[in-house]
Amino acid sequence: MADKFLSISRRTRQTPFTPRVESAGVQGYTVYNHMLLPTFFESSEADYWSLCEDVQVWDVSCERQIEVSGPDSERLIQLMTPRDISKAVVGQGLYAPLCDENGNVVNDPVLIKFAPDNWWISIADSDVRLWARGLAFGFGLDVEIREAAVWPLAVQGPKAQELVTRVFGDEVSGIEFFRSKMLEFHGKPMMVMRSGYSKQGGFEIYLNDPELALPLWDDLFAKGADLRVRAGGPNLIERIESGLLSYGNDMNFTHNPFECGLDAFIDLDADIESMSLPALRTIKGKHLHQLVGIVFDEAVEFDDFKIEVNGKVVGDVRSQVWSPRYRRFLTMVMMKREFLSANTNVNINGKLGKIVDLPFDFDAIV
Repeated sequence: MADKFLSISRRTRQTPFTPRVESAGVQGYTVYNHMLLPTFFESSEADYWSLCEDVQVWDVSCERQIEVSGPDSERLIQLMTPRDISKAVVGQGLYAPLCDENGNVVNDPVLIKFAPDNWWISIADSDVRLWARGLAFGFGLDVEIREAAVWPLAVQGPKAQELVTRVFGDEVSGIEFFRSKMLEFHGKPMMVMRSGYSKQGGFEIYLNDPELALPLWDDLFAKGADLRVRAGGPNLIERIESGLLSYGNDMNFTHNPFECGLDAFIDLDADIESMSLPALRTIKGKHLHQLVGIVFDEAVEFDDFKIEVNGKVVGDVRSQVWSPRYRRFLTMVMMKREFLSANTNVNINGKLGKIVDLPFDFDAIV
């Protein structure tokens, strides 16, 4: 296929870190929440090993923060998610699906309780702000909804804590998973949370002053030279190996949490005001599809990303990648539960794939 180019306009926003991303040799972008997201620098595999062995700095400004503030902010957030948020404390993050009145997934963000009457919705790639504004108007809620002037920068990898400590100080070591602290950089307090879109460990720094973007980037690289710090981004290989979901790829607004394996993040029996809970209580156990993994010993080509058996489509391939660590071809597939109840393998053009639960259990696979 001939090279394709991404035309940049005001509708496709750059970030305060873009100059450094460019100088670091970015080779590809995607568009996420109308903003540039770097996809790879040297190569997907080279970036993967760097992430798994050392430390990377990611420009994830595309993780836009929809800020909901005001007396009814918690009520609005609770309406949007079937996860009980009543026990959340200031500085805590909660992974929580947002679901509509039919129980379908609108987004799967991290909800952050920034202050008693102030929540951030750290959204995946779908427009949540307009939906939130519509709900606020329809329910007559006393809230203000805006996109916060915040640009997250992720530091990910096994050496991430050492690097972030060098920049922000020893308080970093006391931050627990999905917890945060306000730490200073150049005299400016900003939120640092132990989180990130990888299973390699790390932090997200919520930059709240664009003038400090380049100094922050440069400081991380200057203090991480001996750690072999590199620029990177969410890595396809690592995120599929880890079973991390990608909204818009692995699931979308046509799927419910049960189909996506998000049962642990909804509270069906909670006494909360959530617009999706009545529907979710009704459809539990009755969903027709399930997101699963299928593992092959070699790469497989799919026709239109469909899995057909005896002339019938039984699955839809959502994500796929070759794992250089496990030497297996990994796929995430939305399968018909009727097929899953009677089959543990599937044959694609003579190549046998093993159907497994997500996340992948490589001790059982290899």
